[in-house]
Amino acid sequence: MARAANKMAASGTARMIAKFAKARREQMGLTQEELGRLIGYTASAISAMETCAQPASDKMLMELERVLGDGMGIFEMARKFILMDKYPAQFQDFALMEAEAVSLSSYETYVIAGLFQTETYARALIGGGSPALPKAEVDELVEARIARRTLFDRTNPTPLIETVLDESALLRTIGSRDIMREQLYALAEDAERDNVSLQVLRLNRGAKGAHAGTFGDMTLVTTSEHHHVVYLEAHDESVLVSDPVKVARLTHRYAKIRSQALSPDDSVSLIRKLAGEARNDQHPAVVQVELQ
Repeated sequence: MARAANKMAASGTARMIAKFAKARREQMGLTQEELGRLIGYTASAISAMETCAQPASDKMLMELERVLGDGMGIFEMARKFILMDKYPAQFQDFALMEAEAVSLSSYETYVIAGLFQTETYARALIGGGSPALPKAEVDELVEARIARRTLFDRTNPTPLIETVLDESALLRTIGSRDIMREQLYALAEDAERDNVSLQVLRLNRGAKGAHAGTFGDMTLVTTSEHHHVVYLEAHDESVLVSDPVKVARLTHRYAKIRSQALSPDDSVSLIRKLAGEARNDQHPAVVQVELQ
């Protein structure tokens, strides 16, 4: 039943790849079973790909490029667009923009920013949402989210990635204490990258008389064409703001949020301390009292 639904919902990219792969296989005189052996898949998996009952995974596309590509790069080029198909509809336009961005500056209030999520954290977060998703869809969304991390290592140009995390996102346990500990340590490691700046906005910020982050999450993007846009998302709905006046207002707000946060060095120290508390099975919330 799920495979029948996949055929109906298959994207144009998936359909094009299916037809091209079948044509190349037949041109080379290969059966589905023979192609499967060459790339490490069963004949039924090849059949499912060719009929769009189960679109090609990223790994399968790489293997198809190796065996059927003939130097044309068709399967390699398709990888990005097949990956985009796995994102929720409201995120797809932004995902393409993010992958090619010159800079990203985000403020996250509830959970660890998607770019920084570990696989186990992402799986617990996506799998624990409401309404519950089928396991296959969770697997696809997790794969797509983790694939976004290639942005960290992109060169020419290397993107500047700047994030302000509300402390509540660090204290909110997702999945389990072990998953959260792993996530916090990974977050601290990512924060040490040369092209990453990470700051934490403390829980007691409002007690100091000003809190610029009360309007919620935002991501400021400098595109590959050096245009400036802001991405906003809530409850499966999203908006890309490109009006210069609105972008300027949100940029100023983000600058104020960043100025109210801890320094990058103090932020990493706090994250590592929270991770240590989780390792010792002490609730991380204790730390925010001690460090105020």
